[in-house]
Amino acid sequence: MLKGKADKTNLPSRHVTQGPARAPHRSYYYAMGLDEEDIAQPFIGVATCWNEAAPCNISLNRQAQAVKLGVKAASGTPREFTTITVTDGIAMGHEGMRSSLASREAIADTVELTMRGHCYDAIVGLAGCDKSLPGMMMAMVRLNTPSVFMYGGSIMPGRFNGKDVTVQDVFEAVGRHQAGANSDEELRALEKVACPSAGACGGQFTANTMACVSEAIGLALLNSAGAPAPYESRDQYAQASGEAVMNLLEKNIRARDIVTRKSLENAARIVACTGGSTNAGLHLPAIAHEAGIDFDLFDVCDIFHDTPYFVDLKPGGQFVAKDLYEVGGVPVVMKELRKAGLIHEDCMTVSGRTMGEELDRIEGEADGKVIYPAANPITKTGGVVGLKGNLAPEGAIVKVAGMSEDEQVFTGPARVFECEEDAFEAVKARGYKEGEVLVIRNEGPSGGPGMREMLATTAALSGQGMGKKVALITDGRFSGATRGFCVGHVGPEAAHCGPIGLLQDGDVITINAITGELSVDLADEELATRKENWKGPRETIYASGALWKYAQLVGGARLGAVTHPGAKDEKHIYMDL
Repeated sequence: MLKGKADKTNLPSRHVTQGPARAPHRSYYYAMGLDEEDIAQPFIGVATCWNEAAPCNISLNRQAQAVKLGVKAASGTPREFTTITVTDGIAMGHEGMRSSLASREAIADTVELTMRGHCYDAIVGLAGCDKSLPGMMMAMVRLNTPSVFMYGGSIMPGRFNGKDVTVQDVFEAVGRHQAGANSDEELRALEKVACPSAGACGGQFTANTMACVSEAIGLALLNSAGAPAPYESRDQYAQASGEAVMNLLEKNIRARDIVTRKSLENAARIVACTGGSTNAGLHLPAIAHEAGIDFDLFDVCDIFHDTPYFVDLKPGGQFVAKDLYEVGGVPVVMKELRKAGLIHEDCMTVSGRTMGEELDRIEGEADGKVIYPAANPITKTGGVVGLKGNLAPEGAIVKVAGMSEDEQVFTGPARVFECEEDAFEAVKARGYKEGEVLVIRNEGPSGGPGMREMLATTAALSGQGMGKKVALITDGRFSGATRGFCVGHVGPEAAHCGPIGLLQDGDVITINAITGELSVDLADEELATRKENWKGPRETIYASGALWKYAQLVGGARLGAVTHPGAKDEKHIYMDL
């Protein structure tokens, strides 16, 4: 596009820039330093989740400036705006965690409202932490605008006693400290060095998992997610992202041209082969929902089951995001999936080329240390597994990356807790026994409300050396940093009278990640009797405000814990109004 020469006949920004009736609108743009040529060009939303809550988000502002340079170089007019983030590492282990998953919907909603209200023609979205990544991608697909996603980058690993460490090590050190295995001084020394830079958690936790998804699904330029946040090379990818969105706008390639059933399958593959976060089982169906595509937890888990696990990343493995980037990043992983016949190559990407065409340009190969050859994987099935049975009719999910086969089967009596706090206090006090299945219920999307992550509890178990000696199931979630045999997303949740809400201490539970089973040794008649005697959902303290609204609207985890009908019921496309 030539500067000032864009045809806005069919672009949303015509509603705020064209004709005599829009003179008041244009006066606002002049007030911000725009000239006639700027106003005549396409308006590109540059959305960031910048804030000072945590290191994940702190570099997004700088990278947004580079995106704006790219938009300007390609004859667009960038309009920067920000939305919220709730950072799980800060929200973890207290009531604040209830805000985390709800923030995904708030991010998608506020980006949508900002784009609609100001009639922006396309979007480049930058996100750094956990729910902000799927939230930003959901907004792109919901609006169906030309869209490019960019991750803010991972944190550098810390060094402690000659080893790389991450925030996961600090959470687990808390458990060791409670068990008397390390001192106040040792814990203090670790916490000061574990997070040495800007960027999101370095292991294959939720942020890096969804960053890998952004490339595999086609919404981000290949390899843009890899470089750690402090690397200046990120600015080159940011500028290229700004230029790329202008190319998409010119060719009218929209988010739903990129996010298809096939590209969602590619995204699920990258989660499985990297041992990614179980939260992807929540976020991929939610992104699909915005496109009107049926792609639920069971669809995700079918792909997980058929995908080899061959990238050795924390928490189940040894390496962090920086290590993956240095051996070629997501593009090399995708090449290995292609060799195994596990990638749809005809999917469009934000470069304007197909995934196959993009991979043809990648020269790197698996290094055999961080990225194993797909033909010689760490394990033959994915690092994340779906479960189903009379305890989880709507499914559940467990990460098994780094676990041997004999560790993937567990049978034991239930010890039931009505919330995470009760479970954490019991773990701290060693109020549980080896061989038990700890059940944490009333933590689902609606019943929580907010579907909290249980990292404090699981990390404490690991720190006590009990991570492999007990199992844990919940209708809540687990952090991508969770280790051990921990089953989340059990559905229906307790608040919806799911079987997890009917369990009693001593009920014998079987978890089998090899066969995909999650069951309780109770006859159907007994479960039916307990259901008849169910007293209703546990009352929460959230009787008003954002979390109350969320609890009223949110659906089950199997479909992504979404809060609106989705693209199947929409009666217009924003870009075509």
